[in-house]
Amino acid sequence: MSNAGAGRNGIALTERQRIAWLRLIRSDNVGPATFRDLINHFGSAETALEMLPELSRRGGSTRAIRVATVAEAEKELASAHRFGARFLGIGEPDYPPAMRQIDGAPPLLAVKGNPAIGTVPSLGIVGSRNASISGTKFAAMIARDVGRAGYAIISGLARGIDTAAHRASLDTGTIAALAGGLDQPYPPENIGLLDEITEGNGLAISEMPFGWEPRARDFPRRNRLIAGVSLGLAVIEAASRSGSLITARYAADFGRLVFAVPGSPLDPRCHGTNGLLKDGAIVTTEAQDILQALAPVSRIDLFTPPQAEEPGEYEPGPMTPPPDENDRLRITDALGPTPVEVDDIIRHTGLSASAVYLVLLELDLAGRLHRHPGGLVSFAIGE
Repeated sequence: MSNAGAGRNGIALTERQRIAWLRLIRSDNVGPATFRDLINHFGSAETALEMLPELSRRGGSTRAIRVATVAEAEKELASAHRFGARFLGIGEPDYPPAMRQIDGAPPLLAVKGNPAIGTVPSLGIVGSRNASISGTKFAAMIARDVGRAGYAIISGLARGIDTAAHRASLDTGTIAALAGGLDQPYPPENIGLLDEITEGNGLAISEMPFGWEPRARDFPRRNRLIAGVSLGLAVIEAASRSGSLITARYAADFGRLVFAVPGSPLDPRCHGTNGLLKDGAIVTTEAQDILQALAPVSRIDLFTPPQAEEPGEYEPGPMTPPPDENDRLRITDALGPTPVEVDDIIRHTGLSASAVYLVLLELDLAGRLHRHPGGLVSFAIGE
């Protein structure tokens, strides 16, 4: 099976749009979901950027919101160019098609290497950093056999299982998801491996700025990329509390297939994978277990995402006036520390969807809203 380039449809951003998109996603309190809502409401990143200070003020912010400048965006684009990388927008041809489907997909990805690999149906492989010899051998076998069947292999460039999976799929196509900027790989001993990936038949991806050194809280975001790009996730040797289980939770939330390799109950490195099996993960003892389960999934058309899920710029119609203070109070009164669905807020208040989404945007940009998986929202802690 060879699907390289199968999903390479879409519309390229202009350079002006790319700068505006980069400015918007790098501005304070603007995450992927907020970015999407801003584009949907205002029609373009440039208009959204102009509105950020007012929206933040209306949301109750006590300080001016930091809006990334044109100079900052141009500097990051220049850094990417010098590094041999570029930024892909979510609607562009080489953006990983499976990633488009997830809730809050990154609007921009920094990529280096062969972007066509990102459009190939992929399997994620993750597991223990202090993996056993048998664990790394099994990871390499799975990566090699699944790769030869036409799938790309995506992992997180960590020690142990990740390293074994990447090395075994260098020839067939591998993707390294990074927790920091593309120019700040971790761990340092895998810099040579990353060079092999990006200079050969592979790709490195990150949603973090160039120069960003990864911190502990950045790794779950990296794990989210692995689950988002892949159609299925194979977990090999994962402890009860591990990043691999975080990746597995993301994969399950995104509707991906989760595979787990059984291990000895006496080995702490296998407690997490054995727990996944109890929760319904697919028992995996050979590559064929994965290939048989992925076969029907890889034929699903992932390359035409629902229009509402993919930000695209357009000429907005007349702007609706912002809600008055009474309506704004009804919306904020409906919020609390418990996550709720936006549709429930709309029904509870009886206000229009546009009014509710606008007030939620204001609160978000003021740092007063917390977004949860599944599109749920609540007041930020302390409100």
